[in-house]
Amino acid sequence: MTFIDELKWRGMINDLTPGLEEKLSSGVNSAYVGFDPTASSLHIGNLAPIMLLTHFQNCGHKPILLLGGATAMIGDPSGKTSERKLLDLEEINNNLLCIKNQLANFLDFDSKETGAEFVNNLDWMKTMNFNTFLREIGKHITVNYMLSKDSVKNRMETGISFTEFSYQLIQAYDFLYLYKNKNCNIQIGGSDQWGNITSGIELIRKKENKESYALTCPLLTKSDGSKFGKTEEGNVWLDPERTSPYKFFQYWLNVSDEDAKKCIRFFSVSSKEKILSIEKNHKETPHLRILQNELAKEMTCRVHGKDSYMKAVEGSKILFGKNTKEDLERVSEKDFLMFFEGVPTYSVSRNQINEEINILNLLTEKTSAFTSKGELRRMLQSNAISLNKEKINIEKNVTGNDLINDRYLLIQKGKKNYIIIKVE
Repeated sequence: MTFIDELKWRGMINDLTPGLEEKLSSGVNSAYVGFDPTASSLHIGNLAPIMLLTHFQNCGHKPILLLGGATAMIGDPSGKTSERKLLDLEEINNNLLCIKNQLANFLDFDSKETGAEFVNNLDWMKTMNFNTFLREIGKHITVNYMLSKDSVKNRMETGISFTEFSYQLIQAYDFLYLYKNKNCNIQIGGSDQWGNITSGIELIRKKENKESYALTCPLLTKSDGSKFGKTEEGNVWLDPERTSPYKFFQYWLNVSDEDAKKCIRFFSVSSKEKILSIEKNHKETPHLRILQNELAKEMTCRVHGKDSYMKAVEGSKILFGKNTKEDLERVSEKDFLMFFEGVPTYSVSRNQINEEINILNLLTEKTSAFTSKGELRRMLQSNAISLNKEKINIEKNVTGNDLINDRYLLIQKGKKNYIIIKVE
């Protein structure tokens, strides 16, 4: 299957320039995607262009990953309603290294002819002075042409600085540089980058009198219209310190059926036959959430590794399955806290536990999880409170023997609400 055919059935084409399909049939080609290191991690909203390069390589072509050490200093106005905060070089370099390590999980860098390659646009921009840039690059792109781009038009009311206005010229020069020095004549990106990408095509046409090509994929949105990859807490990051592997796994596991079908086509490297089979099985038994489970497995394994995936599955069993205190104690403290990240946590002194304290007093005096002793008493009487995954009643006195790993008490209120009491 050709690269274009692969993207078509996956629903991953938004725009492409004429002649691209014929160009791709002429042998091995190179294409690049740019990533500006404006944060120390990519998030799952960045995954679509990464997967474009992954499919590009799998179809026998060479991917180039451009890390924007120079453009990160400027700020891309695309999709933004206000100016970006300017970053210093030290922060950019740190971000660049982190992102480079994340991107390495998605592509093959060892193949002789089609191995992926990293480049940094600061390497060629740092040697170019302002006058040379204006004469060699700015001379070929009119202000009228630049003003016609959506990234600029959308900012005309709120204002756009000359710095961000010039961003598309720098990205255009990146394309020209890679065309001349890396034999790269295709640029790939999200649909919001179409204006910047076509500026590069225009520059190559005027400077080199040659054709170059572009392809963009749609920007993913969820079925409810909200932005893909966003939660109430913010972005779902690839960095495990920002978004734990367990929360990353849970994000994919909890997408809607409609979104899961779209996502598995975008983000899985499985064949068309396998994905269609998974979709068919899911349709026949939707309660098993086959699509979501396959998606969560593949994405967690690729981003965080198989061990993290297995721990995430274990965490789901602990949160939603029937377990004992002994099961909880087999989990490391780090993993225990990862599984219950975001759960309200309260502290008590060790003396209070060692001296024995009734559950009613403990939960009403040391936490704010219950509005009154009356509410808690009713819940205990109706068997709706668990301590360390075991149901308890109003007679329960808590002692040091109840502590998980001599440190924690896990309280479950109803089916899904947890609190943690930590002994200091």
